[in-house]
Amino acid sequence: MKGLHFLATSVSKPYPRRRFETPPGGSGQVRSTAKLRISLQTLNRIENLIILTPFGSVSGRGGPSSPPSDRTSLLKRPILTITMCVAIASCAPAPPPQTSFASAAMIDAAERAPLDPFSKANGWNEPMEPFTVIGNVHYVGTKAISAWLITSPKGHFLIDGVVAQSAPQIAANIAKLGYKIGDVKFLLNSHAHFDHAGGLAGLKQRSGAVMVASAADKPFLEAGDIGHGPSGGMKFPPVRVDRIIGDGERLVLGEVSLTAHLTPGHSPGCTSWSLDAASTDGQKRRVFFHCSATVAGQSLVPEAYPGMVANFRTTFANAKNLKADIFLANHDSFFDLHAKRARQKAGDANAFVDPSEFQKFNRVMESAFETELTRQKAKTK
Repeated sequence: MKGLHFLATSVSKPYPRRRFETPPGGSGQVRSTAKLRISLQTLNRIENLIILTPFGSVSGRGGPSSPPSDRTSLLKRPILTITMCVAIASCAPAPPPQTSFASAAMIDAAERAPLDPFSKANGWNEPMEPFTVIGNVHYVGTKAISAWLITSPKGHFLIDGVVAQSAPQIAANIAKLGYKIGDVKFLLNSHAHFDHAGGLAGLKQRSGAVMVASAADKPFLEAGDIGHGPSGGMKFPPVRVDRIIGDGERLVLGEVSLTAHLTPGHSPGCTSWSLDAASTDGQKRRVFFHCSATVAGQSLVPEAYPGMVANFRTTFANAKNLKADIFLANHDSFFDLHAKRARQKAGDANAFVDPSEFQKFNRVMESAFETELTRQKAKTK
């Protein structure tokens, strides 16, 4: 695979499932049908799930509250929970200082600003005609960086915003396919680097969609800066995260369901997504939207953020158990976007179908990671 060769030479435990869905009427507001489980696994999502009542009780949205009769127990729970959260948070990578969320003026200025030299040199905002990959899965990104529209009669999902200057192009691409940006109900992010999160604030402003992201990447999205690695300091309009998503949890619009897969490494909260889509022959295909698994110039020795090496290795191990008939990613070179699109335009309806591609990609990325880790270890001796 051309893309895999390029990457190899240039790139030095599921939680209990929750199901989010829109209420009747499709307003885009989200409700959780899951019961709260207070455990170490869910503490990193506690902010989104816990409600402290006037009596000090703890209840999950959609789950039962404790009876007010047991006051002593109730008063202890939030104190214990907060204490544990603080202890765990001290181990997490520190985000940049919090900024206010982007105003309309800030978004407009960012979209009109000249492209930075690195993004320009890599063609990250070069236009590309949108197209349908399969069924209800559509490409609405730029020539080099992906943005994905997944449509349903009840509203749409939009994954990633490319750079800040790309938001108008993404909105226009959605319109070219006959859809409305205002019908996007869920706005998703693969990870909080500026080349995938830059346009999110502008797209949220245009759509009014619910912004969904992992707990680990939320602070970076809301600060408008990943805060570490080569992308640290490459600021983008900060975007408010409305809902936290965990591993194995689903977002649902009508009959369309997306499953989140936490694949940390490239960023602390790197999130991949999967769904089933029907091809032109009616056959169902598993579509996998990969976050990223490249080191991308980040320091492994010492780690750019705590737990980075372990995150990468866990992601590579977990990925071996995942199936993908159609492997999609957020940079064109990762999945040979242009070669496949050319074959599709020439009449190959299944140009993007390759059940072996994702595992090949995972093996190449794992090998590249271990090679880079060995190189950096040797350099520090």
